[in-house]
Amino acid sequence: MSKTGSCLCGAVKYTVTSDITEAGACHCGMCRKWSGGINIAVEAKPDQVTFEGADNITTYASSEWGERCFCSTCGSSLYFRITMPGPHYGTYFFGMGTIDDPSGVTVTQEIFTDKKPEGYAFAGDLTGMTEAEFMAMYGGGE
Repeated sequence: MSKTGSCLCGAVKYTVTSDITEAGACHCGMCRKWSGGINIAVEAKPDQVTFEGADNITTYASSEWGERCFCSTCGSSLYFRITMPGPHYGTYFFGMGTIDDPSGVTVTQEIFTDKKPEGYAFAGDLTGMTEAEFMAMYGGGE
């Protein structure tokens, strides 16, 4: 079932046409600063995403391999997108807080577990990747 989402003011809206049931938490320094804490996001392939109000999206190239995008009207963080060429190119990671109805979406994994601040803990048995493991998978750097 597709999911819809938006920024705080509604100037940017999106639809993901794939069935989203899992989310991941990132503990890297950039995600912590960008989100104000743990960045919990859902993944979507480029051909599964449509936007309304895309002219209100501002893009910040946060690294050589990715960009962070936000609403130019209200400043809401919207998504991180892989820009490095390769099999993950164009993949979106939408902030779970931007999803209109997050029911049925469960946090199942954590990345940058070696960067996780003390006191951050999720219930349940989540899979995890350290910074080195994640970088080996995506071929980039924080």
